[in-house]
Amino acid sequence: MRVDIVTKEYPPEIYGGAGVHVTELVKALRQSIDVRVRAFGADRDEAGTSAYGVPAELASANAAVQTLGTDLEIVTDVAGADVVHSHTWYANFAGHLASLLHGIPHIVTAHSLEPLRPWKAEQLGGGYAVSSWIEQTAYEGAAAIVAVSDGMRQDILRSYPALDPAKVRVIYNGIDVESWHPVDDPGLLAQLGVDASRPSVVFVGRITRQKGLPYFLRAAEQLPPDVQVVLCAGAPDTPQIMAEVEGLVRGLQETREGVVWIDRMLSRHELCTILTAATTFVCPSVYEPLGIVNLEAMACGAAVVGTATGGIPEVVVDGVTGRLVPIDQAQDGTGTPTDPERFVADLARVLTEVVSDPERARAYGAAGRARATEDFSWGSIAEQTAALYAEVAADGR
Repeated sequence: MRVDIVTKEYPPEIYGGAGVHVTELVKALRQSIDVRVRAFGADRDEAGTSAYGVPAELASANAAVQTLGTDLEIVTDVAGADVVHSHTWYANFAGHLASLLHGIPHIVTAHSLEPLRPWKAEQLGGGYAVSSWIEQTAYEGAAAIVAVSDGMRQDILRSYPALDPAKVRVIYNGIDVESWHPVDDPGLLAQLGVDASRPSVVFVGRITRQKGLPYFLRAAEQLPPDVQVVLCAGAPDTPQIMAEVEGLVRGLQETREGVVWIDRMLSRHELCTILTAATTFVCPSVYEPLGIVNLEAMACGAAVVGTATGGIPEVVVDGVTGRLVPIDQAQDGTGTPTDPERFVADLARVLTEVVSDPERARAYGAAGRARATEDFSWGSIAEQTAALYAEVAADGR
C-alpha cells in the first residue's frame, strides 16, 4: 500500500503541534508501509519526500490563495497512491482534489477547527472565509476524519453536523519518550537565564489567542515572589497580540524578579532541559484539541497544570499527573472565559498550590512520564492509523 501524506509543516520547517505529529507519524508508518510526503516549503533531501512552493504568479496574493496555489501543485503528483492523508486546512484542499481526480479515499486528521478559531480573521482577513470553506468541503467529502482526542471529535461533530459520526475516529497524538526525556544541564539553564535553585513555572507555545498566554501572564502576578516565570514563546499570530503580550511581560518584569522570556526557536535539548527543571508546566489554552506540548512536558518529568478544555483532560489526569483548572467558556467559537477574572484567579490558585509543594510536583511529574510512555507511543498510533488506511482503501474498491 502507498499512502501520500500532504502537510504544510515538515522538518526542518515546523512551528506547531501538527508538524510534530506528521513527523513522528511518518517515521513510525514507514516501518511497515510506503509513505510519500508532500510538504510545503523548501526542497528536502529526504527519500520519499517532495516539497512544493507558492507559484510565482501568486507571490503577492492573499495567504489563503497562495495556499490553494501550492495545493494545486501537489494534486497531480498524488497519482498512484492508494490513500491520500492531509493535515490541517492548508493541505486539505490538495487531499480533497486528489481524491476526486484520482478516485482514491481521502483521510483528514483534525488538529484544530476553523470555526473554533474565529480570531484567525485578524491574521488572514478574507482568507479566513476561504480556509473555512476549504475545511468544511474537505471534511464533508472525506472517507474518514481522525480526531486527536474525544473532545476534538465532539467539536468536529458540533461544527459540522452534516457529517456521519461513524466517519470520525479518535486516534490520539503521541510522544517519542526516547527523544523527549529528562535532561539535567545546570550550565545550559544558566546560559538561558534560568536559576536552577528557584521554583519555576514554564510556558511553551506560540503567541496566539488559543494558547491563552495573556491569561497566564495576569495569573503570574499572583504567584509567590520567589517563583520564576519562564516563557518560551514566539511566532505571534498578529502584531496586536504581540503588543499585548509585550505589555504584560514588561509589567511583570517591573514588579517581580525572575521573568525570563525566550522568543527564539529552541532546540529539543534546550526545551528538555527547561522542562526538566520546571517545578510545573502550564498550559492555559482556551482551545486545545489535545496538546502535544503537554505530552512533551510529561515526558520530561514535569507536573502539568492545564485548562480543563478540549483534549487536555484526556492527557492530564487531575491529581495524578498534574492539575486541571476549571473554565466556563463562551459558546461563540472563541473559547473566551465567561468570567476572565475568575479563570485567572483559579489559574493562579492552582499554580501556587503546585509550585509551593515541590515534592508533590515531582510525584506528578513521575506519573506523567509513566503515562506518556505507556499510553501515547507513536508505534501504537501508527498501527491504528495503518489499520484505518486499510479499511478505507478496502471500502473504496
